[in-house]
Parts: sequence; C-alpha cells; structure tokens
Amino acid sequence: MKILTIGNSFTDSLNAYFPQTVQSIKGHLQLDRASFGGCELRRHWSYVNAEENDVDCRIYAGGGRKLREILSGDSWDVVTIQQASHESWRPECFEPYAGNLVEYIHRHAPGAEVIIQQTWAYRADHPQLQPGSEWNINQLSMHQRLTQNYRELAQRYQCRIIPTGHAVQLSRENEGNRFCNYSLSLLNALRWPDLPPQSGDVVGKCFWRKNPESGELEIARDLIHLNCRGQYLQACLWTAFLYQKNTSEITFVPEELANSDAAFLRKIAQQAIDSFGQ
Repeated sequence: MKILTIGNSFTDSLNAYFPQTVQSIKGHLQLDRASFGGCELRRHWSYVNAEENDVDCRIYAGGGRKLREILSGDSWDVVTIQQASHESWRPECFEPYAGNLVEYIHRHAPGAEVIIQQTWAYRADHPQLQPGSEWNINQLSMHQRLTQNYRELAQRYQCRIIPTGHAVQLSRENEGNRFCNYSLSLLNALRWPDLPPQSGDVVGKCFWRKNPESGELEIARDLIHLNCRGQYLQACLWTAFLYQKNTSEITFVPEELANSDAAFLRKIAQQAIDSFGQ
C-alpha cells in the first residue's frame, strides 16, 4: 500500500511504529509525507497556490518538488488530509481549504482514495483547556467539537475517517488509573529528576531541559503530541483500518511498552474502529 500524508506532526508520529505494525501482519507499506509541523489546511492550500502561480516555486519535499508532482509521480493508494490540531475544533477553519485540497488530490492522483485522519484533543493540563483560557473549552468539548467537524467534512466529500481522536479519547476513558491534572505551582516546587504525574494518557510528556539563556534546568511540557503509548495506538489503528485486519493480528510490541499495555492499546484501537461508524 502506498500512502501519502498531507498533514503535520500528527501524521509524522506514524514513523515511530506504523512500519513495524504493518510488517507484523505481513503487509507492505510505502509511507511518504507532504507535511509541515503545525500546518493548517489553509496553509497547505496557500502553499499549493504559491506553487501553481510560480513555475519555479517548489515548497514540498524540502523544496524539491511541487505537491502536484508528488501526487502525480506515484500510484498512491491513499492520500490523507487533516486539520491542524489548534484549529480542529473551529468549524470556520476548514473551508474552503479542505474542499480545494480534496479536488486537487482527485485531479492529480485520480486513483487514490482521500481519507481523513481525525486528530485528537490535548491532554487535560494544556493551558488552553483550563478555566478562563482564551479558547474557553475543556478536553471533552474540544474532542466533541473536532469530532463533529471531521464528521461533517467526511460527509461533505464522501471520505472515510481514520478515528485516531476517538481512539485517544476511548483510551482515556478506559485507563485503569486515569490521568490526574495538577496545580501549576507543582512545577515550581519540583526538583530534578522529579516530574508531574504523567500516567493515564496516550498524549503528552514532561521532561527536563536546560534553559539556553539562564543555563538552568527547567521542566518542559509537550501536551499535544502522542507519547510512545499513543504512537503505538495510532499505528495499530491505521494498520487495522487500512489493511482491514483485526488489531489482535498485530504481533509487534515496542520495547518501550509492557506486553499487557500493548494489548490494552490494541484492544482500544479495535474498539475505536468498531464503534466510530462512518
């Protein structure tokens, strides 16, 4: 299967384990990216416009090729699109960019199926999910809003959805010990190597790093990207969804995960496929 992702870091996370999970079911995979970190649908479409209006402009593939050259240059089975996570919950941010991209893909890769990846809600300790934040939403409302936006997008263009965000939320709901938010004052009280509570979520990680200006160690927080548990969940979900397999057939388990936890994540991935609907 030849898959091209027109996305951002929320598809780049597939590089961690997706090739291995596919290999474990004896599948074949060519995974290529036309992605940029944090790239919104509107920015992808602005890049396409720039390339189409300037014969010498090449933005994709590290500035080596135009997107239409990538699309027409191989016999893609699947091309995926998605919204950037920070705009995923805002319905006004999807169009006309999504529609333009879908039409562009159909024109230059007519044999490919356009599939949408549903992105996920941030971890509960993200600043924008706290009371009084600019976004004025919590994790559940972010999930509900982005899910509605993706469902409407899929219905509009008759596309299937890979329900990664649904799988992430199901994992949160079924954790034996759910992630527990904490007071920000804890960050100032901790000393290396201690970190805030992190278990119970497939999104996010905290780590110590040196401040380049002061030279002192400080706690950094990535509260939006999948951690290794989430990357495995995503890989299992994509494998089962695209190759029409049950996740129980996936035998690969990363060294970073316990066998029991990997089994839990495979079960959640299958549950997400079975319960999401299309």
